[in-house]
Amino acid sequence: MSETTAPAATTASAAARSARSARTSVAGAATVRGRRARVALRALQVLLALFYAIPSALPKLIAHSSAAKTFDEMGWGSTGMYAIGLLELAGAIGLLVPVLQSAAATGLAALMVGAFVVQITVLDGQYAATPLILVVPLAYIAWARRSHNADLLRLLRRRG
Repeated sequence: MSETTAPAATTASAAARSARSARTSVAGAATVRGRRARVALRALQVLLALFYAIPSALPKLIAHSSAAKTFDEMGWGSTGMYAIGLLELAGAIGLLVPVLQSAAATGLAALMVGAFVVQITVLDGQYAATPLILVVPLAYIAWARRSHNADLLRLLRRRG
C-alpha cells in the first residue's frame, strides 16, 4: 500500500468503527428508555389495580354504608352496588394479568365513562372529574398493551 492510501484506509476504518459505536450507543439508550417506559407503565398498572381493588371495589363488595347510600340514591340498590364492585375488582385483577391488560383497561375506561355520566345526571356532579381523570391512564394502558389482544383472541378461539 502506498503512503497516500494507508491513512485514508485507516481513517475510513476509524469512521466506520465510530459510526458503529454511535449506533450501538443510540440503540443502547433506546433499550434503556424502552425498559424504563415498560417499568413505568407496569407501575401505573399496579397503582391503578390497587386503587380499583381497595378504595373503589372493596367498599361496594362489603356494602359499606357510604357505598350503599350512594347506590340507594341512584335507585340501583345493593344489586347495582355489588355488580359495579365486581366489575371494578375484575378490572383490577385484569390489569395485572398480561393477556388481559388491554381488555381490562378498556373495560375500566368504559366503566369510568359510565361513572362520569352518572355523576353528572344522577348525582350532584361534585366528583365528576375523577372518572375523567382515570380514563386517561386507562386509555394509554389499553393502547400500549394492545398487542396482547391478539393473544387473548387466540386463547378464546382455542377454547371455543
